[in-house]
Amino acid sequence: MAGSRLPRQLFLQGVAAVFLFAFASLYTQIPGLYGTEGILPARRTLRPQGKGRWQQLWEIPTLLWEAPRLGLDTAQGLELLSLLGTVLALGALLLRRLRHPVVYLLLWATYLSAYQVGQVFLYFQWDSLLLETGFLAVLVAPLRQPRQGRPAGASPHEDLPFWLVRWLLFRLMFASGVVKLTSRCPAWWGLTALTYHYETQCLPTPASWFAHHLPVWLHKLSVVATFLIEIAMPPLFFMPARRLRLAAFYSQVLLQVLIIVTGNYNFFNLLTLVLTTALLDDKHLAAESGHSHRKKTPASWPKALLGLPALLLELTVAGLLSYGAVHCFGLEVDWEQYTVRSRTTFTFHQFSQWLKVVTLPTIWLGVASLTWELLRALWRWTQVWGWLGKFCAAVQLFIFGIATAALFLISLVPYSYMEPSTHGRLWTGAHRLFGAVEHLQLASSYGLFRRMSGLGGRPEVVLEGSYDGHHWTEIEFMYKPGNVSRPPPVVVPHQPRLDWQMWFAALGPHTHSPWFTSLVLCLLQGKEPVIRLIQNDVARYPFHKQPPTYVRAQLYKYWFSQPGEQGRWWRRQWVEEFFPSVSLGDPVLDTLLRQFGLQDKSPPRARSASSALAQALHWLRSQLSPLEAPTLLWGLILTVGAIRVMQALLGPRPSWWSPPAREERPAPKDSARGQAASAPNSRSSSSQTSRRRK
Repeated sequence: MAGSRLPRQLFLQGVAAVFLFAFASLYTQIPGLYGTEGILPARRTLRPQGKGRWQQLWEIPTLLWEAPRLGLDTAQGLELLSLLGTVLALGALLLRRLRHPVVYLLLWATYLSAYQVGQVFLYFQWDSLLLETGFLAVLVAPLRQPRQGRPAGASPHEDLPFWLVRWLLFRLMFASGVVKLTSRCPAWWGLTALTYHYETQCLPTPASWFAHHLPVWLHKLSVVATFLIEIAMPPLFFMPARRLRLAAFYSQVLLQVLIIVTGNYNFFNLLTLVLTTALLDDKHLAAESGHSHRKKTPASWPKALLGLPALLLELTVAGLLSYGAVHCFGLEVDWEQYTVRSRTTFTFHQFSQWLKVVTLPTIWLGVASLTWELLRALWRWTQVWGWLGKFCAAVQLFIFGIATAALFLISLVPYSYMEPSTHGRLWTGAHRLFGAVEHLQLASSYGLFRRMSGLGGRPEVVLEGSYDGHHWTEIEFMYKPGNVSRPPPVVVPHQPRLDWQMWFAALGPHTHSPWFTSLVLCLLQGKEPVIRLIQNDVARYPFHKQPPTYVRAQLYKYWFSQPGEQGRWWRRQWVEEFFPSVSLGDPVLDTLLRQFGLQDKSPPRARSASSALAQALHWLRSQLSPLEAPTLLWGLILTVGAIRVMQALLGPRPSWWSPPAREERPAPKDSARGQAASAPNSRSSSSQTSRRRK
């Protein structure tokens, strides 16, 4: 099997890029979400309870406990952590020497610190996925970087932590496909989910409008393809046939790219693409011209004979997938109308029984694959020369082997949530181990788009303000749908977390979203940090001169406009009042605030307002606040691209890229060693040596 050095480097760079987007995006929203004038001030979540320092840190693992020692409140400490995380991620993305376990440990600890105080605005599945991936990056990152121009010798343990990335990708995709059917959602079972998805997702893109108007038969066929990619393809991640793994890789990439084009899902799909690097190898990524002549030479008959079982396995898998798709979804080609008919031919009971049969074998598939990786690592250890090198390699292999097995065992608990009977049959030690580290977010359960919402129209909450209680003005957000004439924006990789929560709030009564009452209070008080979450250019906010006297919210149903409607992207219809008209001092508002525990009268944590660090954070915020978050993130992307181009043009050799082996032409003093190590190059090496002697 080919090595995984290049995929590991690609994975580490990708993780650094996603951390960069996540920290920078969060930084722009901290004052409005978590500041002293924010919707949910972060200082309410960290209240010392007289416990010891280390016990307090273990129960709520966040570095923000140390913010008062720096003269900062919790929100300012969160800003500092976000900035440090952004700088560290940018450095790891640009400099290979910074792709070190310590750097990724700091990135993980910093994001975990923010997660602990993020409350409802930071409790998304992709935040948990980033924390789990970031911790795996700590194990994948090499302890020692090779010297310039020389590849490092492969350590026996290197592929073990990287296997956990493949296992994480399997859990993510397989569970995401399974929960769509276990939820009994009629849209998924009827294969009509995509006829609603494009207009009812949180933040559509302009391409969503065009995708929504595709033929219904194509939408249904796309749902079938989604089930195949998410349920049928993930087991191929562990197949011994290399071409099957590459086929699974490209199917996952296709799905994620289509989602990125048709929806604003921040860094989630980018992070999933980073996880797919675990399906690649050096042979597939490397493009060395020196190996081209070897590929053209015909293989010997023993190699061709050994390749026959792999070919038979590939043909068998392709046949099973084709038969399963036709049989389970009743695929039929209508040659008269040039369409493909599809329908679900199995019942919920049949699927539940299949899931009971399959879930435990998928766990054993993971055990078998991990065992194979451990055996490969032991074989590589036997090839290490010298007793000292063998001893060091054995220590590393033991530590990383135990860590890999422990993380795999921990991950089985959240993975088995999708099938209760399997969850109950797991070893009790796995449950205890998972419970001990659950608050560290080392493993989580996943399952996106469990149910399709908005089947009768997209519910949308529209805020309104008034000075007299009779004439109302709509408060339009920067990103979420509001004005029917405004096209959907493209904000990826930024996540406007208030806009996302507004989408969730519309799915139920306002009492299910207590933070919404706090948002109304902040608008009545004219809190500028919260206003900037709605309109970064305060002048575009309709009540920027004077806060509204009254605020209310209406619930609408939105639909994409039909082709031919000029100047309109949406149609909408009023449904009901979502939040009653209230003003400051209104008994209804005070009752809601008291009911949800939002009347926090405790003074802010003491800090030195004149500290140099606080002043520096305030100055930097004033410089960056005029920029919209997507502009800031794309500026960072362009900066990284420009630096990469300069590295490629000015540097003799990029330090951020490590070809797997470029010692086929050794230096003169190492010619004898090169002849012994590389037989195909022995003639060229000897001719060059003799030529130099002449």
